[in-house]
Amino acid sequence: MTVIEQRRPRTANARATSPLRSRQAVRNLLEPQTLTPADLSMVLLVTEEPADRPMPTVTLAEIPAVISEAARLGIRSVKLFAESSERDASGEISLAGDSLMARAIHACKDTAPALAVMTETCLCSCTADGVCYLTDRHGRPDVAATVEVTSRQAVAHAEAGADIVGPASMVLGAVGGARQALDQSGHDGVSVMPHVIFWSCLYDRFRRTMGATPKAGVNREFQINPGRADQFVDTALRMEADGADMLLLEPAQFTADVLATLRTQTRAPLFPFSVSGEYTSLSRVDSETGQRDVRLLVELFTMLKRAGASASVTYAALDIARQLT
Repeated sequence: MTVIEQRRPRTANARATSPLRSRQAVRNLLEPQTLTPADLSMVLLVTEEPADRPMPTVTLAEIPAVISEAARLGIRSVKLFAESSERDASGEISLAGDSLMARAIHACKDTAPALAVMTETCLCSCTADGVCYLTDRHGRPDVAATVEVTSRQAVAHAEAGADIVGPASMVLGAVGGARQALDQSGHDGVSVMPHVIFWSCLYDRFRRTMGATPKAGVNREFQINPGRADQFVDTALRMEADGADMLLLEPAQFTADVLATLRTQTRAPLFPFSVSGEYTSLSRVDSETGQRDVRLLVELFTMLKRAGASASVTYAALDIARQLT
């Protein structure tokens, strides 16, 4: 036998071990574990009373059952958003020790202490104008005031038991402000995970559900044009330099390229957030079985995991986890 013949691949043997041609047991052996419930973070939109809204919501009384099932299925984190039934111009209402967010955090932690509780620190659901920042008397963004109140929100959430707080306004300084406020108040163990956001119409159902639709129109002042991947990556890395421990990237299906790029430039955990429009457009409820068909979302999150996601944040976490298990 010549050297060339010795080096020539044995096609028959290659086929015998190919995951595409082998028996099911061998495919199970050779193919990697793809998506698991641990790769998902569950989103909960919390309201004071049961609500008929564009997106599913939960009340405080419903949280224990939902959190218990999530923990049983192997989901390891929850991302909380809470609507304020009262609103003011300064966002101060969100700082109260008995705010709906604070009570929701307690309900999660009392039910499953080991589950990581993530929150959003933002102003869109607690001010009258529905934008993510405060404005001055001329109606312009007041960056300093926004950083001050959202930093205080971060501390309020930490005091209620949150493990990870999420500055979501995209206002410069919000990440550093949250990190400094947490450290100075004795909550240095609480992580900061800011939202890095491409503007998109995919957020509309969330905004209508949580009363966060800007009265003045589209709120894009600080969000990133979806054609600017370079700006998205630069912003994410700047947030990390300002003190972010991990990064939330949204909307998930439009961040695969920047996720893969960031994975080569940072070791920070990366969490794509599959927002409300993705949930409604990529899944549907079967009229006969009443079950939600989440196959497209499973494919999306499998791809995002392959691209470097630490976990994907999704409204469909329970539906997917039930199917995976």
